[in-house]
Amino acid sequence: MGESAASAQRRERVLIVGLGGLGCPASLALAQAGVRRFTFVDPDRVEVTNLHRQPWFRTADVGQAKVQAAASRLLAAFPDARVETLEDRVDAGNAEQRVGSHDFTIDGTDSIAAKFLLSDAAVLTGRMVVYGGVLRMEGQLMVLRPQGPCLRCLFDQPGEDDVPSCAQAGVLGSVAGVVGGLQAQAALHFLAHPRTGPEELLGVFDAQRLVQRQVRVRRAADCPGCGADARLRLTDPEMARC
Repeated sequence: MGESAASAQRRERVLIVGLGGLGCPASLALAQAGVRRFTFVDPDRVEVTNLHRQPWFRTADVGQAKVQAAASRLLAAFPDARVETLEDRVDAGNAEQRVGSHDFTIDGTDSIAAKFLLSDAAVLTGRMVVYGGVLRMEGQLMVLRPQGPCLRCLFDQPGEDDVPSCAQAGVLGSVAGVVGGLQAQAALHFLAHPRTGPEELLGVFDAQRLVQRQVRVRRAADCPGCGADARLRLTDPEMARC
């Protein structure tokens, strides 16, 4: 990376929504690559069951706010970084402001509703969000651009009860680490080269066969998320939890 690109990268502000199995490795990889301005958003506290897939945390951190524990570790490793911490949720009342005030957003949430909310916010704010998801031995990621396609072009929004949680289905820490690292790489690419990159592609990582494939996504003409009637479609703040 050239000196000017590296210098610009240090000024970019990255929002990490969810300091879990995706947000932890993504923020670590971004900091290692030179990003120095972060906002961490997560309402949760560290639990013992988090430790196998959330590399910022140690046993001594159990019970602490995730945003505080992660920020402390990042700042210990990179003292010149700046980290704003919000022990809070991203919801329909604040999503546009939070996404819109950052150069790029990493979706590290484990809530289906929150993922669709961040997708809507990408369209409405003109900022890019990199979606990520992990279930069992498979991971997905996609850069959501303001002009679409968005998550609503790709999926019908299921209810939270229709998708098993990490605790129910199980997540291998190494799979989450790979997907979080890929999310960071996508952010780094677009921060350095905002007008280039893989458009309209969903990346799928199959950890069982150690292969990655790409699926082309077409923008739906009547999409409620990035079509003519685009708006935030979640109104219940409790639905959009990190």
